Amino acid sequence: MSGSDSHSVRRRTFVLGTAAAAGTAALAGPLAAPAAAAGFGWSDDGSHYVVDTGAGLVFKVSKTNGDLTSLAYKGTEYQGYDGKNSHIESGLGTSTVTIGQSGSTILISVAYGTLKHYYAARSGENNVYLWTNKADTSVSATRYIVRVKKGLFLNDEPDSYTYTSSTIEASDVFAKSDGQTRSKHYAKLRVMDYDYIGWSTGSVGLWIVRSNHEKASGGPFYRSLLRHQSADGGGLYEILYYGENQTEAQRFGLQGPYVIAFTDGGAPSSSLFPGTLTTSWADSLGISGYVAASGRGRVAGVGISGRNTAYAYTVGLANSAAQYWGSARASDGYFSIGGALPGTYTLTVYKGELAVYSTQVTVSAGGTTTLNTIAIPSSNDPSNASAIWRIGDWNGTPGGFKNADLMTYAHPSDVRAAAWTGNVVIGSGSETSAFPCYLWKDVNSGIIVYFKLTAAQAAAAHTLRIGVTTAYANGRPQIAVNDTWTSAVPSPPAQPSTRSLTVGSYRGNNYTFAYSVPASAWLTDTSAYNQLKIYVASGSGTTSFLSAGTSIDAIDLLA
Repeated sequence: MSGSDSHSVRRRTFVLGTAAAAGTAALAGPLAAPAAAAGFGWSDDGSHYVVDTGAGLVFKVSKTNGDLTSLAYKGTEYQGYDGKNSHIESGLGTSTVTIGQSGSTILISVAYGTLKHYYAARSGENNVYLWTNKADTSVSATRYIVRVKKGLFLNDEPDSYTYTSSTIEASDVFAKSDGQTRSKHYAKLRVMDYDYIGWSTGSVGLWIVRSNHEKASGGPFYRSLLRHQSADGGGLYEILYYGENQTEAQRFGLQGPYVIAFTDGGAPSSSLFPGTLTTSWADSLGISGYVAASGRGRVAGVGISGRNTAYAYTVGLANSAAQYWGSARASDGYFSIGGALPGTYTLTVYKGELAVYSTQVTVSAGGTTTLNTIAIPSSNDPSNASAIWRIGDWNGTPGGFKNADLMTYAHPSDVRAAAWTGNVVIGSGSETSAFPCYLWKDVNSGIIVYFKLTAAQAAAAHTLRIGVTTAYANGRPQIAVNDTWTSAVPSPPAQPSTRSLTVGSYRGNNYTFAYSVPASAWLTDTSAYNQLKIYVASGSGTTSFLSAGTSIDAIDLLA
């Protein structure tokens, strides 16, 4: 993924290394002289290439299929659970696997059809650097998973899961005996929120440091698998492409490096983080699709005006080949996004997660494209419209609504969830916190919002807006006012076709439904409450939480 040079270390962009170099077997030919670190080097045991970093880490890669079959740190084996290796997707099959050394770097190259995968080790480092180049759909390579032996790390965090005998949805959502739910899907964190994921005992830490995700899809706010635990062991993921609730087409090309890092219990070094890591040492390794820092460019903006300073703003770059993003500085909106491949991108400014401005920008190799202050038109932010009342605020998320935070790491049936039903009274002070973040046709369709109007307001037609962030099975809102006026069923906007609301993700394509309510629909008695009923319309979906549904961003009645 990517980001800005100007924000905190946990959100920095990653600067990749090196000029493109093709070839299935990098570093072919005579080996360089051994590196200085004691023990650093590699050997061939007949079935595996065995690499010793000289710093406590020894790992093995299968010469048959490129699986990582051993990951031993200071004499303890960490690799493996349930008889499975660490590998791309579920394993590649018979591959061409080669090895070479260049000074203080050892590179193992794996070629499987059009897919190229690489492992690199550096003398004196307890890290394994990985790159994956997926050229097309001929190989289903969408993740790398590090499989960790059971019993080495204790963890019951919300973004991991434990297999139980109680499966409540498909074969991947489980309920514990206490009614809490777990799934490998419940990442909780957006990609821009983390640089690494893993576990620590206090004396040993095992982590995956993510790549810059420039060839991934879904943008800065995407959520996907991060880690899981079970009775058999644990898994740490680097997701190269994930189709669940995906808003973009798959991108192809080289992703990485991402890093398997061991520590003595602490977090991995920030020098490995996206936006901090430099890999000039890999410039001459011949990694397919590798582009050096010199072949990349930067976009910088002097500021953004028209912002609502109560919100964080993010600037994204995206085209069919790559994606990047960075945080806008809170004081003035300054941003800088480096390490971008040359090309023309759509630049989007997000208030929270709501797109409020877009333009085109071109990146050139070795150059910086500087933009003057971006002025966000007032009309681009729906929060600026005068409203009689509003539930929530327009920020592209269901944040603040009932159960919204929990739903990023739990199933809607979780015992910790508040009741999904319950009506709302405007003026109560709890309008947003009482309104459920999700509506389903088979669960809570028909929720009522009660509100009063003045005589002048009741004498006029008004526009009611409902903003949504995603939908499942074409779920979309239809409204009725005072049981005397009902809107037409709106057409469904484009949304991902997979599960979303039940697998920890509200992020789809933000869309606003607008309903023109005639004056004749309102009550003329100003002391009486008008009733707005919100239904979920769709002929798709099944039952309960897999019936047609939608996630709410904001609801308001315009003046």
